[in-house]
Amino acid sequence: MQSGILCLSSLCYTLAAMDESEGNVLPDETTPEQVLPITPPDFRSGFVAVVGRPNVGKSTLMNVWLGQKVAIVSPKPQTTRHRLLGIYTDDRAQVIFMDTPGIHQPRHLLGKAMVETATRTLKDADVVLCVVDASESPTSEDTLVTETIRQHARGQPVILALNKIDLLPTGESPYASAYVELVRPTVWLPISATRGDCRDELLQHIIAHLPTGPAYYPSDQVTDQTERFMVAELIREAALHHLHQEVPHALAVVTDEFSERDEHTTYISATLYVERDSQKRIVIGQDGRMLKAIGQSARREIEQLLGKHVYLDLWVKVWPKWRKNEADLHRLGYLLRGGG
Repeated sequence: MQSGILCLSSLCYTLAAMDESEGNVLPDETTPEQVLPITPPDFRSGFVAVVGRPNVGKSTLMNVWLGQKVAIVSPKPQTTRHRLLGIYTDDRAQVIFMDTPGIHQPRHLLGKAMVETATRTLKDADVVLCVVDASESPTSEDTLVTETIRQHARGQPVILALNKIDLLPTGESPYASAYVELVRPTVWLPISATRGDCRDELLQHIIAHLPTGPAYYPSDQVTDQTERFMVAELIREAALHHLHQEVPHALAVVTDEFSERDEHTTYISATLYVERDSQKRIVIGQDGRMLKAIGQSARREIEQLLGKHVYLDLWVKVWPKWRKNEADLHRLGYLLRGGG
C-alpha cells in the first residue's frame, strides 16, 4: 500500500453535523481585551507543577478542578505530551496548573522531549503537586519521579496526592506510608480525582502554599491553549480510545484548516500521522470504519468545545520515524528551538 493520504470515498473521510438546530455561538474574538481582576492584598497566585508517572490521574484531577476538559485523558500511558496550562480562579486565589507528561524512562526522542518538558516545568513552579496511584505499591517510575523532583524543584513545597483510593475497598491505601517515605512531602492526602474524596481539601492545601500576589490571567480564562491545538488533542484523544497496542503512541495529529463557514458552523481539516503503512491501515480500518468511529467521537467533543456545528475532514498520512527525528519533533511542536 502506497504511503501518503489514505481515505474514504477516494480522498478523505468527512464527518459533518447533520443536526440543523442552532448551536451556541462563541463570543466574537474581536471583543475588547479583558483586564485582569482586581484582587485583595491577601490574594494568592502562582504556578503548580502537576507531576507523576504516566496514567496516575494528573489530567483528570486538573480537568475536574477547572470544570471543563483542558487536558485529554485516556487509560493509555503518555497521553499528555505537552505542558498544558489550566487556570483556576476564585475570589481568594488563582492557581495556574501546569499539567505535564508522565515522567518515565524514554525509549525514543519524543519520550525524552516529554520528560524534559516535565523537568522544565518543575523549575518554574511555586508548588509541586506529585500525584501517585495509591491502589498500587510504588514503582521504579515513582522513584524516578521523586528523584526528578529533588533534582529540579528548588525548595518548593511538595504536596502528595494519593489518588485512586476509590479503587480500594476500605478507601485507605496500604501503600500510603511507602509513598510518604519516598516523596517526603510537605503535605499529603488520600484522594479520588473521579469520586471526589478529599479533592476540595487538596485544592485548599495547594492554595495555602501559594505566595500572595495578583492574578496573572483574566478570571474567566481557563487555559492558554489555542482552539486549533485543542481540536488536534481531542482528535488524538478519540484515536487513543479506539486504537490499541503501539498505534496510539506512534500517532500525531495536526489541525490543517480551521475556518468559520458561518456563525453556526466551523470547518476543520486535520491529518493523523503514523509511522508505518500497517499502522495507517489500522487507523482507517475495514471499509473506513475505524476512522469514522474516531471522527464521530472527536466531533462530539469538538462541538462541545466550540459551541457550534462542526464539519470534520480527517486524513491519514505516513510520516516515517517521526518520534525519533529531531527536525520532525520541532515541526510537530514537541521540541523547542534551541533546546529540548
